[in-house]
Formats: sequence, C-alpha cells, structure tokens
Amino acid sequence: MKTLMRYWKDEEGLTTVEYALLLALIVVVAITAWTALGTGVNSTVDDVQNTLP
Repeated sequence: MKTLMRYWKDEEGLTTVEYALLLALIVVVAITAWTALGTGVNSTVDDVQNTLP
C-alpha cells in the first residue's frame, strides 16, 4: 500500500499510472478489433464455401 501511495504522490508515479492506463486501453481496442476482424473473415470464408460446389 505504501508503494501505491508513493506512486500516487510522485509526479513520475502519475506518469507511470497514465502509461499503464493507456496500455490497458490499447489492449482493449486491439482485442475488440481482432474479434471483429475474425468474425468478418469467418463470414467471408463461409460465403465462399457455400458458393463453391
């Protein structure tokens, strides 16, 4: 708990927390994009498979 409070009061600690939050946001966006892309590719492959005899 002391370490967390030290980061909270320290200006460099705040920068570290901001970078951690930014990294978490980037990870969430990447996972969302990966899921959407995977769904789109899966749909296209299914369409091609149904079109071929």
